[in-house]
Order: sequence, then C-alpha cells, then structure tokens
Amino acid sequence: MIIIGFESSCDETGVALACTSRGLLAHALHSQIAMHREYGGVVPELASRDHIRRILPLTRQVLEQAGLDVDDIDAVAYTAGPGLAGALLVGASVAQSFAWSRGLPAIPIHHLEGHLLSPLLAEPRPEFPFVALLVSGGHTQLMRVDAVGSYELLGETLDDAAGEAFDKTAKLMGLGYPGGPALSKLAEQGDSAAFDLPRPMLHSGDLDFSFSGLKTAVLTRLKAMEKGNGTLSDQQRADLAASTEAAIVDVLARKSIKAMKQTGLKRLVVAGGVGANRHLRAQLKQAMERLKGEVYFPPLDLCTDNGAMIAYAGALRIQAGLARLDGNNHAFTVRPRWDLHDVCIRPEKEQAAVQG
Repeated sequence: MIIIGFESSCDETGVALACTSRGLLAHALHSQIAMHREYGGVVPELASRDHIRRILPLTRQVLEQAGLDVDDIDAVAYTAGPGLAGALLVGASVAQSFAWSRGLPAIPIHHLEGHLLSPLLAEPRPEFPFVALLVSGGHTQLMRVDAVGSYELLGETLDDAAGEAFDKTAKLMGLGYPGGPALSKLAEQGDSAAFDLPRPMLHSGDLDFSFSGLKTAVLTRLKAMEKGNGTLSDQQRADLAASTEAAIVDVLARKSIKAMKQTGLKRLVVAGGVGANRHLRAQLKQAMERLKGEVYFPPLDLCTDNGAMIAYAGALRIQAGLARLDGNNHAFTVRPRWDLHDVCIRPEKEQAAVQG
C-alpha cells in the first residue's frame, strides 16, 4: 500500500509518500524559519497561513518525485496532534478532504509517534525493543518501545525541554533565531570547561529531566559578567555557549545510559531536532560502545518535523493492524495537547478496566 503523509504541526510543512513494502518513496519539506526570524519565534497565525500556501505545491512535488499519480495512493496519514491548533487544522483538513474525495482511509498520527519511529527509516534499521530518547524543542522524554503502538514512558522533563533550553539560552545571549543551531555553532569556538554550569537532576535517582535551572544559571553568569566587564568578549560568549551545550548534552547522555541499564536493553534510538546535535551524537556513540550496545539516529534531514515520519508511521500502523482502512472515517478533530499513551496498545486487563 502507498500512503501519503501530511505534517503541519508547527513551522514546517511536510509531505511524503511511503510504501508498506518499499519504505519511503519521496518527501518534501518547507521550513518557515526565514519568515519567523524577524519575530524571534513562531507566530501561530503566520504559520497556519503559510501551511495553506505550501501544502498543495509540496503534494504535487512528491508525486512527481515518486513518479506516481493520485490514483496510486491507497491511504492518507496526517499529524492530528500535538501542536499548534491552527497549523494542525491545515494538514488535517487537506488530508481528510483528499481521503474523502478518493474514498481512501485517513489515519491520524501522533506527532511524537512519528518522531519515535523515524529512526526506522535509517540504515541500519534498529529492531524492537529499544529505548528511545525523544528530544526536541517541545519534548524531552525517554521511552521504552516494544513494538509499533507499544510505548512506555520512562522519564520526561518537568519543565523546559532540551530544545527550549538551547533556544532560551541563545536568546539570553542575543543570538539569532532559531537559537539552538546558533548556540551550537558558536559553541564550536568555545571551551566547554570554561564555566561550571549545573547538570539539573543528574543524580535525582529517576529518569526525569529539568532544564529551567540551567537557563537561570546562564542568566546569572551573564549578569555577573556584564556587571564586571560591561560587555562580553567574543571568546567569553563562545565559552558560555560551549559550556551550556556540554551541560545539556551531558544530562541527556547520562540519563539515556541509565535508562539502558535499568531496562537491560542494548539498543538506543534518538529522535527529534536536538538529535542532530553532533556533540550529543558523539557522546552517545562513545557511551554505547562502552556499554556494548548500539545507538541509532534518523537521517539528519529527518531530525526536524517532516512528512516522511508521518507517512511512514501510517505505513507501520497499517502493517501492525492498528489503522482503520474502511475509508469511512472522515469526521475528524485535532488535538493540540495529546498524550502519547492514548495511541498505545493497551493490555487486556487495562482495556477491561477502561470498558468496565
């Protein structure tokens, strides 16, 4: 079966085609970074309007790339949440209209499930079960993944996500938007040991995260340095950026390894935009070598939000028998807030309790 996938949860418009037997066939992505840069962050109304402009041209583009026609499509997948309500409605409306007009099934996909399964698009491909570190601008979670639709939350952030810590720290330092990549680029010129910054909850005894205290520590350092010197030198700024990146990466890596030891699993999968960070990749590779395990990352171009992960998640749900294929499910809603647990396969006892 061939599935077309639509992603429009925030500031990237993604469309892709995937096949249950051949994997990813084509994908196209438009980023709104340039549009939102002058505002210093995502403006929801502008994001929604831009999705409307981009989604149909991207659809034509992926069909042309794959050498397919609309008649070749067997199912439609789309991001139903979580995300910005207006942005989600664009993708969901286009997907459901497409499905209704062709008499095709429409499959709502949880955005985080798309990220969780995106490393399966890489080669080599990880086998189930594995521990997943989902790390992005809005989410930082450790999950045990036993199969498609079978996820167990091991730990999550109690406040800011890792990506937020990157972005907010970059904003404090006066760097451009998006802040995370700007901070990482500046960090390449700095000394990561120059500032002794905290590693929040590193010894908490659980697998939860917290990054708001790190942001406060950076702000305190900045104020103290500006009070003493007036302005920061380029080297001081680079050193602070490198020290901040090192603190975030250290917490992510060490908590991930702790999750591996607790579960006894030997495969770690990293997904989400922060998964593109080269220091995080290097530290996790070294740690997993010592653990005699394996670590998997999605391709760099699929770390951020994209249609490929949505189309592929739809294909995997069809293969696992977890998607309705009757072609009559066209009443829809979007869920800006949506717990990943809601899309999990529930054990029989839990199902009975819910039904009873």
